[in-house]
Amino acid sequence: MKILRLKVKPNSRQQMLQQSEDGNLIALLKSPPIEGKANQELIQLLAKEFDVPKSLIRIKAGASSKNKLVEIDI
Repeated sequence: MKILRLKVKPNSRQQMLQQSEDGNLIALLKSPPIEGKANQELIQLLAKEFDVPKSLIRIKAGASSKNKLVEIDI
């Protein structure tokens, strides 16, 4: 199991993951933070990045916040 601390930036021009200076990840997402669209895009991006099925990724904290705690069953 892997725990990630992420800062999410919705409505970005491109979709990508970046590492911040403090070691946390920053997720740039194209989707708006409406009706969970940004959370869905985040799960898809992490599934692709870590090569795991989407069902193994859960947002443990911060579902409606820009700062999220994500659990990945690896």
